Amino acid sequence: MIRVILCDDHAVVRRGIGDTLAEAQDIQVVAETASYSEVREALRQTPCEVLVLDLSLPGRGGLEVLASIKDCGPSVPVLVVSMYPEDQYAIRCLRAGAQGYVNKASDPGELILAVRTVAQGKKYLSPAVAQMLADNLHSPAGAGLHSTLSERELQTLLMIAKGRRLSDIAAEMMLSPKTVSVYRARALEKLKLTNTAELTTYAIRNNLI
Repeated sequence: MIRVILCDDHAVVRRGIGDTLAEAQDIQVVAETASYSEVREALRQTPCEVLVLDLSLPGRGGLEVLASIKDCGPSVPVLVVSMYPEDQYAIRCLRAGAQGYVNKASDPGELILAVRTVAQGKKYLSPAVAQMLADNLHSPAGAGLHSTLSERELQTLLMIAKGRRLSDIAAEMMLSPKTVSVYRARALEKLKLTNTAELTTYAIRNNLI
């Protein structure tokens, strides 16, 4: 039996993922968590074979969680399940230590396959991610300037490009508007842009949204 701990701050999403995994007779969800502190505690107390982790957690990014999971005890394979596009986050997550990445819009069967794959100690790569990795090996210099953004800077860019206000972004990230403004400024500087309109144009031209 593959024991799974879920971590997602949205109860409805956790329910959906749990119901999907329950369809597989060899998978059992042994704990559900909604925050960084909860998942750390669950990993200490509950043996599992796979951690299914959302990338956006209140007050702390998924990549930050990935970086500190090793402090929680025995190494547990992490499968990231996120709404963010594969082409912007999958490779980032794999480099940060995840064993796999599945978009929340994927077919339920893909999620089950991904859990089984990482539970066996293998990395799960969708065909799209595998192709991206192959492309990066041959032309690493071809990556856009957005590849230099931190996780929070990229999240801020994506939400701004979708028309979200800084105050709304701050509330979702559980950060102060001032901190979000700093991420916006850093993104502008790294992308060599000057304003929000240019950020949005950049995101559209580079298929980020």
